[in-house]
Amino acid sequence: MPDLPDLPRTETAIVAMTNAFRRENRLGPVTANKQLAAAAHWFAEYLARTGKFAHEADGRQPQQRAAAHGYAYCMVGENLAKNLDSRGFTTDRLATQAMQGWKASPPHRRTLLEPAVTEIGVAVAQIPDTHPSFVTVQLFGRPEALKIEFQIRNASAQAVSYTHAGETETIAPRTVATHTTCLPGELRFERGTLLSDTALDRRFPVENGARYTIETGADGKLSIRLEHRSGG
Repeated sequence: MPDLPDLPRTETAIVAMTNAFRRENRLGPVTANKQLAAAAHWFAEYLARTGKFAHEADGRQPQQRAAAHGYAYCMVGENLAKNLDSRGFTTDRLATQAMQGWKASPPHRRTLLEPAVTEIGVAVAQIPDTHPSFVTVQLFGRPEALKIEFQIRNASAQAVSYTHAGETETIAPRTVATHTTCLPGELRFERGTLLSDTALDRRFPVENGARYTIETGADGKLSIRLEHRSGG
């Protein structure tokens, strides 16, 4: 008789292995979330029942399935795995094979190591087959409550460019730009914007409730002042 894994224990093992891998890469852990787990279980059972295997197999995106199960999201990511072996699987072996496959695939590895996600739901379902076959759904999320809002205020008479999350924008003189993002990280003001060489910093952490004010000093050079709005 082939080995058959304990599916709930396999799911728990995958969460633990995910956090160990994130820790190895100096990233914070993800915590189990009931809504994400429910969405993952629904989709794993759907894939096992229908024989389909794609992120949009049911005609929806992962974030739509998460929302349908009550998860208010800022961002959602998903990994899928399918494992078959005539010898079957122990609990640890099935969890390890799923993780090894994701680690070896650049897109799946990026999902495992997404810095912004904070929560996870994992589900494993057995596929009706001659040999033991299983589908695994790993769903990551960052809740809406962790979205970040910040402002850039250009009090100078010059247009200034800035970059966040790989996107570069330009703010006109005497204007304010408000941004809402799911991605923490760094806000960088470009060297080409004539910022003063004596400015304390051109790179700032993106913080909720922060205002970054670009202003002209007495010497006519630009500098950036970071302040936090009340309630931020």
